[in-house]
Amino acid sequence: MNQPIILVVGARPNFMKIAPLHAELMRRGREVLLLHTGQHYDDNMSKVFFDDLGMPKPDIYLGIGSGSHAQQTAKVMIEFEQICFDRSPSMVVVVGDVNSTVACSIVCAKLLIPCAHVEAGLRSNDRTMPEEVNRLLTDAVANYLLTPSPDGDENLRNEGVSEDKIIRVGNIMIDSLYNNLERAKSSTIHSTLGVERGAYGILTLHRPSNVDDKEALTGIVEALESIGKRVPLVFPQHPRTANNIKKFGLSERVANIPNIVLTGPAGYLDFVALMAHSTIVLTDSGGLQEESTALGIPCLTLRENTERPITVTEGTNTIVGNDPVAILKAAMDALDNGGKTGRVPDLWDGKTAGRIADVIDSVVLSS
Repeated sequence: MNQPIILVVGARPNFMKIAPLHAELMRRGREVLLLHTGQHYDDNMSKVFFDDLGMPKPDIYLGIGSGSHAQQTAKVMIEFEQICFDRSPSMVVVVGDVNSTVACSIVCAKLLIPCAHVEAGLRSNDRTMPEEVNRLLTDAVANYLLTPSPDGDENLRNEGVSEDKIIRVGNIMIDSLYNNLERAKSSTIHSTLGVERGAYGILTLHRPSNVDDKEALTGIVEALESIGKRVPLVFPQHPRTANNIKKFGLSERVANIPNIVLTGPAGYLDFVALMAHSTIVLTDSGGLQEESTALGIPCLTLRENTERPITVTEGTNTIVGNDPVAILKAAMDALDNGGKTGRVPDLWDGKTAGRIADVIDSVVLSS
């Protein structure tokens, strides 16, 4: 039996990073298994993304679902270990920083299966973030650390990682963005939501520090009440965010933000279409910091730190935190003055999947 390459996805941000790599490996005739752990259990947040990205139905679906960090991680480890026994993969590729990422990388380390981590080396230096713990653990046990930018290389060196494990390949999320910009032009999302191209901002919130804290979430809403008077804001609500807005008694206040456009989670192509024609992005998402930099759109990150500092030093991103006064000031500055201009970092060129596939081939074909 041939030993397949297993590509692991667990949550929505993973899909955009695996789609171009899956396509490239299939183009090269490699035997690939797409494994979806089911960590994101909302069908709208998974199925639509597979459809939009042109990805096939996963070969293996674990159906892990919701639970605490420990429950999710443990369930993935138990199920994935059995998959490895049954399928004997030649290599496993994990992406990003979700619980599935660290769970599968630990299983590989125990079973001596080569494991590559796409998006390695990113650090916020904030261990209160579950994602930061996942990043540290995954990079400690994975064999091939595929970084998107020079800061990732440097972080790994500072942690004592040997040079031969660190391979800078670029940002694969930008592959998906560039691959789908043309397709996104067919989206009807602007007419559906009633917004005019080039005349609105985008807001996304999902981090616990913003949406699980009533005071923090109320402060953000306060800032939005003023920003909305200046520019319409499209707000695709993450299920966790929508639940907490209701729990904290903020539903009516959010609904009455001037010019707010509330919607559920958007499909990938619809969201790319929205991003491409927005004037400003307010977010706590890591991926949107990168995509806005690639598109040249000013981004205000509603966090105190970022694991993607290159979006600040070279791109269009500004860290503003979640203080309402700071958010309002930064938003008005961006709207008044056109926002921060930047450049697209090196190797964010839409060709990262090919470089990763070269690394995989060098391992798999030589074994």
